[in-house]
Amino acid sequence: MSVSYQDKDHIYAVARIRSAELKLLDRSVFDRLCEAESLEESIAILSERGFGGEYREPEAMIAEERRRLWALIDELVPDTSVFRIFRIQNDYSDLKAAIKESVLEQPFPDIYTKGAELEPGLLRSAIKDRAYKRLPKPLSETAQEAHEVFLRTRDGQLCDIIIDKAALDAIMVCAKESKDSTLISYGELLVASADIKIAVRAALCGKDESFLRRALSECDTLDLDYLIRAALSGTEAIYNYLKNTDYADAIPELKSSPQAFERWCDDLIIRRLRPQLYNSFGLGPIAAYIIARETEIKSVRILLCARENGFPTEAIRERIRETYV
Repeated sequence: MSVSYQDKDHIYAVARIRSAELKLLDRSVFDRLCEAESLEESIAILSERGFGGEYREPEAMIAEERRRLWALIDELVPDTSVFRIFRIQNDYSDLKAAIKESVLEQPFPDIYTKGAELEPGLLRSAIKDRAYKRLPKPLSETAQEAHEVFLRTRDGQLCDIIIDKAALDAIMVCAKESKDSTLISYGELLVASADIKIAVRAALCGKDESFLRRALSECDTLDLDYLIRAALSGTEAIYNYLKNTDYADAIPELKSSPQAFERWCDDLIIRRLRPQLYNSFGLGPIAAYIIARETEIKSVRILLCARENGFPTEAIRERIRETYV
């Protein structure tokens, strides 16, 4: 098999990623964390592995690991725009924050995410001045529509629906533009899982077709017309439709809880990524490492929060995602 110039260009980066993978937390570490008797013991176990660096507060440890992750990627990949898919949702989430700040006419700096591409100040000024063109497309178009709808209707839910759908659309576009199979698969599952969750919530709340068409985003593994018709008929109709899709195995998790379904999706992504452990070329191993690290960080956050709130061991174990290694 021939190797393209682009693939060769990432050989060094992949070699560094192989070294970084050795530091990923495996199942044995998470088993120890689940058995820990206190938050302090959990933090001590993580600190033994270097997780969180010098920090000992949960949120500071999480922030430090995200900083380390993206510092490594910025060092290894000269043009990280191909990995924008991992930050898109942060920009759209911050757009919601900027609109709420503008309408309420007071600052809420703590509601902005960490790791977004756009500075909160730029979003604030663009929304406040209605200078939407200061923002890059398609975010600028979404900002204008969502802000004007909110000002006209004062319907915060409708504003959020507009922004959430635009974020899903942007993820799908970004995934396909990457031309990388790992990112395409990742983007597809993100959008499909979001559509399924929206459909189930809409069925439970009795939402109409207009709501569903405004909220759902196109993807390749779901037929939105079928999904909408199912959602209008109830949750059982959704489950019957999903039996003939790639998401049939998720039906028991959907019936259990939204959290169980989210874990199922995260675990499916990890299982699909594992072949990248044996791939030495291209962006795939780098993308897989980013997803693996983000999933690891999510599991640690869930675990520390559950431990802090006194959850029993089995309840914590049920929330932990599969590990990449």
